[in-house]
Amino acid sequence: MKIGEKVAAIGTLLDEFYPEQPIPLQHRDPYTFLVAVMLSAQTTDKKVNQVTPTLFDAAGNPAEMAALKVEQIRDIIREIGLAPTKAKNLHLMAHQLLERHEGEVPQTFEELEALAGVGHKTASVVMVQAFGVPAFPVDTHIHRLATRWGLSEGRNVVQVERDLKNLFPEEEWARRHLQIIFFGREHCPARGHDPLDCPICSFTS
Repeated sequence: MKIGEKVAAIGTLLDEFYPEQPIPLQHRDPYTFLVAVMLSAQTTDKKVNQVTPTLFDAAGNPAEMAALKVEQIRDIIREIGLAPTKAKNLHLMAHQLLERHEGEVPQTFEELEALAGVGHKTASVVMVQAFGVPAFPVDTHIHRLATRWGLSEGRNVVQVERDLKNLFPEEEWARRHLQIIFFGREHCPARGHDPLDCPICSFTS
């Protein structure tokens, strides 16, 4: 199967499995979405969603977050992986938004990635999901499936992101990002996976 045919077949199946792609992280606005995405690193979305209601009630905007002590933030998110580091980053990020952006979440990759605790993947998720700017965030799920399905030979997320952007039309990036994550969790896990029983691996392997 030629790569173009493979990409089209994968896209068709993903659309059949996930015609709707709800954002899995609960949020109220771009700021709370940024916070949720920052918390989600090396932590399940379910765990983040258990913690954020209390956090957002206490610090639903940058001014309220900056007013808290780092220890208070840490106590609220203590069940989240890397809580001490994330608490420090959230506190500093809130101050940076107030000092640099009048308390608003910036809408450029450069400005987002200059914030504490915000890397390229986090910035990409915020840009595409909060602001509708074309981006193809690559996490461990997407990296794993892109190589498993023969869509990329990239050894790092930068290469995988570039390959996927070249394969899928720009207008599909937002939904493919979420669809691949959902598919990986439900049908194509890292361990205990039988490619012959997988709707996509069965024809891409």
